[in-house]
Amino acid sequence: MSPKSSDTTPQTPAPSGWDEPKTTAVLVMADGTVLEGQGLGAVGHAVGEVCFNTAMSGYQEILTDPSYAGEIITFTFPHIGNVGTNEDDIETLNLAANTGARGVILQTTITEPSNYRSTLDLDTWLKRRNIVGMSGVDTRALTALIRENGMPNAVIAHDPNGVFDLDALKKEAREWPGLVGMDLVPMVTSGQRFTWDEIPWEWGKGYGRQTDPEFHVVAVDYGIKRNILRLLAGSGCKVTVVPATTSAEDILALDPDGIFLSNGPGDPAATGEYAVPAIRKLIDSGKPTFGICLGHQMLGIALGGKTMKMHQGHHGANHPVKDLATGEVEITSMNHGFAVDKETLPKNVVQTHVSLFDGSNCGLALQDKPVFSVQYHPEASPGPRDSHYLFDRFVEMMRQAKASGKSPASGKSSASGKPSASSKSSANSVA
Repeated sequence: MSPKSSDTTPQTPAPSGWDEPKTTAVLVMADGTVLEGQGLGAVGHAVGEVCFNTAMSGYQEILTDPSYAGEIITFTFPHIGNVGTNEDDIETLNLAANTGARGVILQTTITEPSNYRSTLDLDTWLKRRNIVGMSGVDTRALTALIRENGMPNAVIAHDPNGVFDLDALKKEAREWPGLVGMDLVPMVTSGQRFTWDEIPWEWGKGYGRQTDPEFHVVAVDYGIKRNILRLLAGSGCKVTVVPATTSAEDILALDPDGIFLSNGPGDPAATGEYAVPAIRKLIDSGKPTFGICLGHQMLGIALGGKTMKMHQGHHGANHPVKDLATGEVEITSMNHGFAVDKETLPKNVVQTHVSLFDGSNCGLALQDKPVFSVQYHPEASPGPRDSHYLFDRFVEMMRQAKASGKSPASGKSSASGKPSASSKSSANSVA
């Protein structure tokens, strides 16, 4: 990520009496478009796909979400960094790992943090995590460009001296192959199996530890977020996390009550080359199965559907999703550039949720087995929390399966997308 220097970005002489900030960062797109700004975070350059995120809070969770590997994030909300950073809001399993976003684009210069939980300012935090950033960009104009033309491949570069080889950066952006066909899971998955027992944060207490689990869940890590594991543990589950390449036989040998397929980055069809055969065997086992994000997409492939690259993707914490079984609308957190093509789903697969932005698929369930998944992030931290009931639904599936000694017929109603009254009331109590 070291900067290259031969050409200096042209500097227009500032009008008399006007203090024009020096260009120390550029965003160079594959079509040759160059945006100038002021650098922050790590010095160097990084190539990736530019997306926009409409969330007004949670920037630290977003920047450390492994699902953002390969992405350069543009925040539409102008004031990013004003509450600083801390050690509790990191979503990568390895707190020191660099997995997550490749770059960040802001409108307003980062201010000093103003929050009692802050332990480090955002600029220093970005440097330590080797994330290249820039500010001084009209992020709403960039967002409009992405909405019109789709998510571009680009290089973000930061040099305090303002020296950039623009021709070389344009060439790098142009030649980067993009996320279609790219398997990024090996960059973010765990290297070995381990057990998780941390439960969700509580005011005045922080994170607790689980003491008396009722069920055993094996979570397949394609780039899992810490808050997913906390919610599983907080729902009464002993959680065993296994690497993405773990075979179905090894997973079933752990004798789980349920199986969780995690979120993650990249093209689901590419990761599915090795993950989908294992997922099919897990489905055939009859074990209750729950998938989120990439796990949802690959579950859709395993059930006979196909996935597709989206024009602008869904990234934000304000996405309305309709539950087709209940008619209720949830406000959800999303982060995905691929989606399940609902037109390719076989007849025994029910579409359970749909995006009210563009009608794209946001949930599915298998009619004859306790298997379901959602495209969005019900575990979203700091929120919204409208969809926490899905973890209760998963637990109820395991409870029914355990009571009957097999995958119960009653699991069909849970998988179909209609939550039990107790599950939904639990969701409403924390929303």
